[in-house]
Amino acid sequence: MSNSSPSAPRFRGGRRGMMLVLSSPSGAGKTTLSKRLIMHHPDVVLSVSQTTRPPRPGEIDGEDYTFTNREAFEKRIAEDGFFEHAKVFDHYYGTPKSEVEDAMSVGRDVVFDIDWQGAQQLAEKAPRDVVRVFILPPSMKLLEDRLRKRGQDAEDVINGRMARAEDEVSHWEEYDYVIVNEDFSGALEELELILRAERLRRTRRPWLRGFVGELMSERS
Repeated sequence: MSNSSPSAPRFRGGRRGMMLVLSSPSGAGKTTLSKRLIMHHPDVVLSVSQTTRPPRPGEIDGEDYTFTNREAFEKRIAEDGFFEHAKVFDHYYGTPKSEVEDAMSVGRDVVFDIDWQGAQQLAEKAPRDVVRVFILPPSMKLLEDRLRKRGQDAEDVINGRMARAEDEVSHWEEYDYVIVNEDFSGALEELELILRAERLRRTRRPWLRGFVGELMSERS
């Protein structure tokens, strides 16, 4: 190639991260999938919720949850400091805006392991940043078998979980993508394909505007 050839426009490869929401009925595998995705991709992080409930044995502040008091939580609600929040059994849970925005601004993708209600709130607050993925079990019977094999819950608890599972599944059409977790490796591969494709969205690649501007100015 001739040394007199014009130089190519400078590549500006920075991108904006996304909010990757995973929802599923309990036992369908979203937590395991999210952990494996994070393990494979160091630029993917798990959203850490803030809560007013006390830590349980073994929980680490800043890793499992960020623990705070009711007064501080309600102050943050008043300041519109959460993407989504809810009150469950007299304790608050929420996703702080600032931490998520900081991660996305430097190109990190943030994974959310939340239910359909939280997913709705996130999509309303940040529609351009949210990508919603619903994880379905291959059958409800298999889902029930998984819950029973855990050996942790009484019969009435399992029945309650199955009722909630049916309610969760009824919201599958609200999601951008749906994965049937019949085979874990196949489900993980589909999730990674979604991640790669969504990273290529024009709106997540702000450097393109400058790149195109340089292309158009080459002949001027």
